[in-house]
Amino acid sequence: MKDKKQFWQAVKFTLFSISAGAIQIGSFALLEIFIKDYWIPYLVSLVLSILWNFTLNRRYTFKSAANVPVAMAKVFGFYLVFTPLSTYLGNLAEGAGINDFIILIVTMLANFVLEFLFCKLVVYRGQEDTLNK
Repeated sequence: MKDKKQFWQAVKFTLFSISAGAIQIGSFALLEIFIKDYWIPYLVSLVLSILWNFTLNRRYTFKSAANVPVAMAKVFGFYLVFTPLSTYLGNLAEGAGINDFIILIVTMLANFVLEFLFCKLVVYRGQEDTLNK
């Protein structure tokens, strides 16, 4: 039963992450039309996708009644490390001539895996399936 639950959590997290990824890529593409520096479109699109993903995953994937500000603060802590690191490495890659969208996709894949693990093991640990109880 536990394995089945974890499998469906991974599926839901993946589907919500795909929708957040679409938001991130779409907003990144739109912003990049007007702003040529990589980091500004990246940061704005990242924030939009984080808010979307956090909201859906808290409610439907982890079904957590965890204190929203506390849970968001934990996610914010994750992004205090991830965002500067990914922005810095993205800028280095762009400077090396790598296409912005390739950089974005690689960064998004790393974010996907690391954020799932962080949410599962830190943000919602011991607080899953507490919504509507």
